[in-house]
Amino acid sequence: MELPEPIAKAMRPLFDALPLEQAMTQLVVVEPQPAAILKKAEAVVIHKAIAPHSGLVAGVWLYVDELDRCHRACQQGEDATGAFWHGIMHRREGDFSNSHYWFRRVVDHPALGSLDGYDPHAFIDRVADVYRETHEDLAALQRNEWRALFQWCAHNVNRPPE
Repeated sequence: MELPEPIAKAMRPLFDALPLEQAMTQLVVVEPQPAAILKKAEAVVIHKAIAPHSGLVAGVWLYVDELDRCHRACQQGEDATGAFWHGIMHRREGDFSNSHYWFRRVVDHPALGSLDGYDPHAFIDRVADVYRETHEDLAALQRNEWRALFQWCAHNVNRPPE
């Protein structure tokens, strides 16, 4: 994953404790992450490279399945990026209609361009149909979705909201 060095450095302890390939395995979050993982995330979100940017903070909390904290962070950004995080978060809590609502507000976010063939509404519907089962292909898409948006946020921290 390509991130600017200050953000990569801030994220490294979390990525070491919970590699991306092992993160976000639950389509709808029912089991919390272990306390040790949450402590790593708590340290990351207060890092000076992360803390001022609500999109990055929302992404960290989503990464560790902390949906309430993610929700608070994405509510700080009333732009397409905040709506994107918001839509993912509601899908992962199983509130599929609310997820659709937020993705309608995403419209044509630049991060969508790095997700070939990705249709957030079709993804929401697919998850709604099968979330009680294990689907590694959908978990992999969920991680790719997270990666695309987190990378976009990391590379655009000083850019005006979309």
